[in-house]
Amino acid sequence: MGSPVYEISKDFVFSAAHQIRFHGGKCERLHGHNWRVRVHARASTLNRIGMVIDFADLQKLVAEVGSRFDHQNVNEVAPFDQENTTAELIARFFYREMSRRLAELEGGRVTVARVDVWENEGSLAIYREE
Repeated sequence: MGSPVYEISKDFVFSAAHQIRFHGGKCERLHGHNWRVRVHARASTLNRIGMVIDFADLQKLVAEVGSRFDHQNVNEVAPFDQENTTAELIARFFYREMSRRLAELEGGRVTVARVDVWENEGSLAIYREE
């Protein structure tokens, strides 16, 4: 029998424009999306009241990280003023930022399992570290 793993997730939605540098196609032109970011948090032990983390607390953290992009040109928001604005790199950004914030809040008990980023209903990028 394996070790227990509890996992929860929370979504954050924002509207933002971007352009993918060096794309060579229509995505190189400025355009917008209604982005959806889903952060999966995991723990092998639950807190004193039986949760990985309260959904409201996770939502607050995800919203804090994502609010910098809402109704912005993502290409003008650090670090994407220096790196490309692909869904893959945005997923990696959320993963790393959320990992840092959860470590501060939960002392390492709760970690990020993965981050999913949708540019639209049919296009999904996933970032995780193994």
